[in-house]
Amino acid sequence: MRSLVTMACTECKQRNYQTNKNKKNDPDRIELNKYCKFCKKHTLHKETK
Repeated sequence: MRSLVTMACTECKQRNYQTNKNKKNDPDRIELNKYCKFCKKHTLHKETK
């Protein structure tokens, strides 16, 4: 039931992270604060397609 998702920075739009999520527990797109190496700071990262 877990699927691979890609996380993109909301400020620079770079796709930085790949993670797994459980579609049964999180049917919506996830948002996490992660470090962006291009912005050089912690920013909000959203799930992309």
